[in-house]
Amino acid sequence: MNPLQSLLAEATEVLSSSDDAGVWPRLDWLDRLDLHLLPGERGADEITRRLHALRAVAESQNADLYASLRHAVIAGDRGRLAKLLAAHPASGAADAAEGFDTRDDLIAGVLRLPTPGTATQALAADEVAYQPTPVRHVLDLLQRTALGADDVLLDLGAGLGQVALLAALLSPARACGIEIEPAYVASARQSAAELGLRRATFLCQDLAQTDLGEGTVFYLYTPLRGAAWTRLLERLRAEAARRPIRLCGFGPCTLALRQAPWLRAVGQAQAQAQAHRVAVFEARP
Repeated sequence: MNPLQSLLAEATEVLSSSDDAGVWPRLDWLDRLDLHLLPGERGADEITRRLHALRAVAESQNADLYASLRHAVIAGDRGRLAKLLAAHPASGAADAAEGFDTRDDLIAGVLRLPTPGTATQALAADEVAYQPTPVRHVLDLLQRTALGADDVLLDLGAGLGQVALLAALLSPARACGIEIEPAYVASARQSAAELGLRRATFLCQDLAQTDLGEGTVFYLYTPLRGAAWTRLLERLRAEAARRPIRLCGFGPCTLALRQAPWLRAVGQAQAQAQAHRVAVFEARP
């Protein structure tokens, strides 16, 4: 049986589920379908035609679920989304890879981040282009930091704001994304407003001018490099000298955080074993 025949054989079971968790096999099926059948491809054979029709059914079912989850969030029910994310087949597994998975598809459908306008802020030499953090790693971050109502998560270099949005959505903490590109900030603010996430705010600022005094947990997906990164790290060290804070690093900046003598890794063994996992640090006494 060739791959398209196998996908056709699976379709009845995949498309028959009516509960929320049925989205996971549907999304996995769609991902595998896209490996063998391009969305715009129009073949003459019967299997290809049937798979195109079934793809449309699966995408419609997913769109209905995303809309229902959005309505639940807007109405104040965030537990349904949290329960569904916890039911992901890979939840609790050691996700060593840095890449995206079906949780990103789900969150994209729920958040519906508006397409940002044309970027107006040219990147400086020490700035790094925005890349979204895979949802699996944001969920891992939230689980390991166990943010409370007194916490304020500052995402330094927030891009479209997904980390801050998920923190406000899935924890009792407040979250603030700091981003220099106005188009990205506008998109993040619109998403927060549409979902009623009052605990998620976004500031359009240069990180060099950002007030770090409110943050208790800082997320850094390598937002800067060179001298600008050194200055930011020194400002964070000064904050740590005044009060307890935690730093969460992802990407190349994690190595610099691990080498900082004033920081110690939380869960050191795990952080070293999984190079692509978010690393959590706290200041040494």
